[in-house]
Amino acid sequence: MLARHSTKLTRMSKMCAKFCSAPAEAAKEALYNRPKLVSTDYRTAESNTDLHSKVHEAKFYTLPPDERKQLFSGGGLPRQFEQQVKTFTEACLMVRPAALELINYIRNTNFKRPVVRYVLYGDNGAGKTLTMAHALHYGLQNNFLLVHVPWVPNWMKRPKETASASSQEGFIDLPFDAAAWLVHFKTQNGPLLSKLHLKTSKDYVWSKREATPAGSTLLELVEHGIARIKFASETVAALLSELKQHASEEHCKLMVAIDGFNAFFHPETRIFGDNKQRMTPNRITLTQPFLDITNFNWTNGVCILTVDKIGMTEGYMESYMPRYLLGKEGFEHLDPFVPVRVDNYSEKEFTTCIQYYLDRNWIQKTPEGFDEQLKYLSNKNPYTLMQLTRSL
Repeated sequence: MLARHSTKLTRMSKMCAKFCSAPAEAAKEALYNRPKLVSTDYRTAESNTDLHSKVHEAKFYTLPPDERKQLFSGGGLPRQFEQQVKTFTEACLMVRPAALELINYIRNTNFKRPVVRYVLYGDNGAGKTLTMAHALHYGLQNNFLLVHVPWVPNWMKRPKETASASSQEGFIDLPFDAAAWLVHFKTQNGPLLSKLHLKTSKDYVWSKREATPAGSTLLELVEHGIARIKFASETVAALLSELKQHASEEHCKLMVAIDGFNAFFHPETRIFGDNKQRMTPNRITLTQPFLDITNFNWTNGVCILTVDKIGMTEGYMESYMPRYLLGKEGFEHLDPFVPVRVDNYSEKEFTTCIQYYLDRNWIQKTPEGFDEQLKYLSNKNPYTLMQLTRSL
């Protein structure tokens, strides 16, 4: 059965090749000469996420280039989607029901109460990461400080470099990953941090000769961690602790967004310790600071987390439900939380996506019944549809 389906996918991909766009240069010229964007059946000109409502559901909106660069230059968009952004010379996100539900919850949040944790869940490729991207855009436009981890499994499966933690015996440090995250944080929040002038509440001593005194700005703290990679992980822990305190004191609003959060509770990582044994996530120095900030013991913020099967390793992918992916420990850490299910495309969303691909010259006018074949083979799954119509 699987072999037959694979054969159909291959045949479909070859058929899509016949309807792919004209040569790249001609396509780009056509895109640059397009008139100013206006609202259509499949596109809305409204880029203010605070105004998105049911009226805009199943329509694409354009993410301004400067805001996309600020939000996602350090990651946060699926690789296949990034390739489409380059090809289409624009970044468009579909306004989907899960994103509208999530944003509506945030709009109506009482920020004086303990932080609410929202868990996005759904099948592979349904759009959890792009739903989070929509929420991050909302956070940026509404002056939230963003604590965004683009993909936790990268730390647990493919770290840039590992080292024994000098301050915690038996722990593994990921200095380059921590420094890269600090750069990402600074890029997303630099302009807002400059306005807020948030200061450290205590002295941070890194070594006999290095310290960050109380009263230093959080930007100075971040820059220290970037410049001194050896202390990057400790800097992340200090920064998140300070942010929690400032948010609770109503000096700022905080949006925590972590993709692949269940990787923090996986039985093991692909990182080996000094004894050549696989390390568990709780022995990685970056884990505890992000578990602390997703606790409910602070206010004036919101946590948006995704759980994903591909964040696990083989043998742990039987279900996409939060209880299964988080395990007992992870589920108890987040309980109570608000689950937000991200489904495959509806009929309207699927039609909108096909119209957008036609508009972008990604596919050309298709023979009768071709859309139905795409719908059948993709099961209206956004990622699978992207794969079926990709350039060959």
